[in-house]
This record gives sequence, C-alpha cells and structure tokens, in this order.
Amino acid sequence: MAKKPEKRSSSSRASTARSSTKKTNARDDGLEAAAAATSARVDVDQVRKAVSALATHLEKVANEKPSSALFDDEAETYHALISLRRTPKETTSARLIAVPIPHPLLDLSTAELCLIVKDHQGEGHKEAKQRVAEMAQCGVAKVLGISKLKANYKAHEQKRKLCDSYDMFLADDRVIPILPKLLGKNFFKKKKQPVAVDLTKKDWVAQVKRAVSATYMHIAGGTCVNVKVGKSTMGEDEIVENIMAAIAGAVHKIPRRWGNVQSIYIKTPDSVALPIFAAPPDE
Repeated sequence: MAKKPEKRSSSSRASTARSSTKKTNARDDGLEAAAAATSARVDVDQVRKAVSALATHLEKVANEKPSSALFDDEAETYHALISLRRTPKETTSARLIAVPIPHPLLDLSTAELCLIVKDHQGEGHKEAKQRVAEMAQCGVAKVLGISKLKANYKAHEQKRKLCDSYDMFLADDRVIPILPKLLGKNFFKKKKQPVAVDLTKKDWVAQVKRAVSATYMHIAGGTCVNVKVGKSTMGEDEIVENIMAAIAGAVHKIPRRWGNVQSIYIKTPDSVALPIFAAPPDE
C-alpha cells in the first residue's frame, strides 16, 4: 500500500519534467524560427554599418563632452526602435518583457542588484534572508522586503536615492503589480523599473542570472517599441549580434509579429536614428 503513492509521485515528477522539456523545446524552436525570419528581412551588413557609424558618433561625442558627463551610462547605449503599423490593443507598461540576447548588458561580477521580495512568512522574505550569501554570488547586494520599502522609502528623495543605489532591480513576480505606486515615477523615468523573477522556484540564482542576461521591452500603448541592445564598452560584433537577437525576440512577442512592423532603426540617445529595415509597400 505504501508503494503506490511513491509510484504516483514518481510518475507525476516525470510528467512534470516532460512537460517542462516540451515547453523549453517549443520556446527554443520559436526563437530559432524568429531568428531565421529576422535574418531573412534584416540585412546584417546594414546593421553593422549602422553600428560602426554610431560608434564613431559616440567617440566624437565623448571627446567633446566635459569629463563629468562621461559617467552617464545612458548616453553610451545603443537602442533598436521598432516602429509598428498599428498600436497593440494590449499593453504591458507595468511589466517588462524579457528579450534574450547573447551578450548581457550588465556584468554580474561588478553589478549591484536589489531584489524586492514579499514579507509574509513562507512567501519569499525569510528564505531570501537565508540565501544572502548565495544571492551575493549573482550580484544581489540588497534584499528588500515590501514592508521595509513602504516604511523607509516614502519621500521622493528616499526613492530617488534608492533608484540611484543599484544597477538593476528585480522583484518577486507576485509583487510586481503594486510596485509602480510604491517606487514612484523616477524608477520608470530612469528605466529602472523592477524585472520580475519567479521566486516560487528553488534555484533563485538561475532565475536572477536569466533575468540579468536579457534585455527588456514593454508595449506602452504607442506605435514604437524601444529595446536597449548594446553599450559603447562592447565590441561592434557583440552589438550587432545583440541587435539581431533582440529584433528577433522582440518581434516574436509583438502582436501580429512582422505583419505589424513598419520599420526598424538603430540609435543612441543623442544621435539620429539610422534605418536598418523598412517593410515593403505590399506587406
């Protein structure tokens, strides 16, 4: 009698593993198809020319700026701008969408991350405290509970200092909906709104590393999707590879996919937008 539950449990675990494997394979197949569709439409040589031109522009700007301005990381980033034919009906402004790229924009060996967790017993906070050493291995310098966030960061200046203290913010997926009100507009203005991680899973380090290795987009109710794809500290080949991967991943998650893409540009914050794709008139 005692063996039957063990058999069911084993079967259940095997079924769950097979289901997880199928989902992973389906996701990988989808990304491969998206990459192929991107390569068929976007000329990688044109992308490389655009990146080279922007790199020259950034170097010129850096030489002209005062030394105090050289520490503005946002001024040294590359972005892919995807112009849509129609505004998507569903928006994701409160939740960032992960877009896989081969070369992460953050270096885990030097980046400092803040992880926002639930406070209630058994829902993340206690476990997070017990995992401080483990989390430090993947750049998590601060574990912040929701109650501490509410109590210690009420004023605008407190929120601003918190925003400036860390390179990236992550949050338990279950608290993401309440964070915009608690964090304030400055986080969104500086593009530091927290990225969701699934802390119901056992391997938190893997969740954090996966989150940090991606770039992000959100669909905010307009006809332009902005995806950060590179930094001036990266090699041009790395930026080109990121651009191709980011376009594939982003378009894959846009309603109607390539059927809703009008044009794509590459730019830096203070440069002109260089075109790398325009939809044919008959599409």
